[in-house]
Amino acid sequence: MSSNSSQNQVSVAYFGPAGSYTHQAALEKFAKLDNVTYNPQTTITDVFTFVEEGRSIFGVIPFENSIFGSVVTTLDRFVKSDVQIVDEIYLCVNHNLLSKFKFESITKVYSHPQAFGQCQNWINANLKGVLHVEASSTSHAAEKAAKEPNSAAISSSVSAQLYGLDILVKDIQNVKDNKTRFFIIRKTSTTIPTKNDRTLLLFTVDHRKPGALCDSLKVFKDHNINLTKIDSRPSSQRHWHYVFFVELQGHKDEPEINKSLVELNDFCESLKVLGSYQNLKPQEAHNN
Repeated sequence: MSSNSSQNQVSVAYFGPAGSYTHQAALEKFAKLDNVTYNPQTTITDVFTFVEEGRSIFGVIPFENSIFGSVVTTLDRFVKSDVQIVDEIYLCVNHNLLSKFKFESITKVYSHPQAFGQCQNWINANLKGVLHVEASSTSHAAEKAAKEPNSAAISSSVSAQLYGLDILVKDIQNVKDNKTRFFIIRKTSTTIPTKNDRTLLLFTVDHRKPGALCDSLKVFKDHNINLTKIDSRPSSQRHWHYVFFVELQGHKDEPEINKSLVELNDFCESLKVLGSYQNLKPQEAHNN
């Protein structure tokens, strides 16, 4: 993501109150810029709206988790939005059980559905009979737990500090190397090819036509373009009709990518490029 002079004011909307993982991702991504204003938003939809209306230049939203998969709210909102993805960031996510009360006295635990899913193994083994209550974010969960007796939250160590909670149990996520991927969005795309990019797009096909999806995906094979992610969500246009999300290696302005998108359009009912951005996926060690 290219930036303007540090003298310019930069406004960033992010999902969750202070201390959320998205807030931490935003702070890390924009750490090198001066004069940054951070605007917390209650929902992911609110982040999109804030950017669409020009009330923030950038928005930071969670896209997928290495354990629990895609954030469907983000996918669904992309269908209705014209914002562009301009950057990404990966954040290590360590979940903790937070509370002001002793472990054995806890009767209720708050967290975001993604966090519940990422910690399901530990929860099943250690919180049997404890009421699970969904919150809009993990930091909001910590805020609620701080105000209610015999309550706990699954959240970050940052939230523990912000809301005066003790860390009862550390690192309760299913996999210790737990990462969440965030996108940075804005109204217009300003990225240029770096030779190490990815592009996310969405499209629909006529499901009544045999091989329609196969024909569309074959375009990428014919152009020797590697796909790194495929998702689908209901289109809301009619029952059992779906929007397909495809992430591919390359930048939309590269000649071969551009050719493939022109060809792909012939097989689609609708097609929208959501943005191209530098690939910042962390290198992972492979076991022999």
